[in-house]
Amino acid sequence: MSSSTFAAEDADRCRRALADEQAASLAATAGWAHVDKEQVHRDWHDLYGEIAAAIKAGAQPGDEAVQELIDRHHAVVSRFYHPSPDAYLGMALLYAEDESMRTWHTSYHPRMVEFLGTAMRYYTDARR
Repeated sequence: MSSSTFAAEDADRCRRALADEQAASLAATAGWAHVDKEQVHRDWHDLYGEIAAAIKAGAQPGDEAVQELIDRHHAVVSRFYHPSPDAYLGMALLYAEDESMRTWHTSYHPRMVEFLGTAMRYYTDARR
């Protein structure tokens, strides 16, 4: 997913929601002091390995098994704060637009960022 899949005002709203919600959470939790960041990184690594395998196997972002993986992704994110649907989609945009985030995610699979973004969109659409 990229900003081209959103109307400009929708993409901007999602970016703002992510920035605002993360800033509020960081301030309220002393920089996410409550989060075991080492465990989170291990969980991301394992999860992204599973998503990469699903992509290689031909899974589609809306498939039930993929949506279960995205539910796990959302659960890891929720260890930091509980993102609104807009903030969660803002995270998908961040993955696509921030060079370091894109590089890290695509190290698991070249299509990881786009696949994740589309799957995250299905996920939020199903829960609105």
